[in-house]
Amino acid sequence: MNSPFPTPAAPVVGAAQPANNSGGGKSAEPPPGVKGWSWGAFLWNWIWAIGNQTWIGLLALVPLIGLFVAIYLGIRGRELAWQNRRWDSVEHFQRVQRAWSMWGLIVLAVAVLFAVAQVALQLNRV
Repeated sequence: MNSPFPTPAAPVVGAAQPANNSGGGKSAEPPPGVKGWSWGAFLWNWIWAIGNQTWIGLLALVPLIGLFVAIYLGIRGRELAWQNRRWDSVEHFQRVQRAWSMWGLIVLAVAVLFAVAQVALQLNRV
């Protein structure tokens, strides 16, 4: 019996895959798709830094420079996380960073809702 579907192409042997150089320090050039803004690093800064072995993020605990560190981590955090921690693959890295960002935005949304509720309660009290 002949199948109406074409035979799948054989995988290309020896196709160039970007090397997983995660955890290689500053010399490890992140592959495409790693760089970009990180809501998780920006919003969770020092907690994110511990989880991603990016120790410079602990400076977010220092008064007066914490906001600047958070912005720096938001801009360069994904790249720093790739360089400072070993990841199974780019997909694994993306999945973990997406989870950090999702939880960061959830906590931000809850905080905003809480602040709005507090203001509304104060206005009703007056």
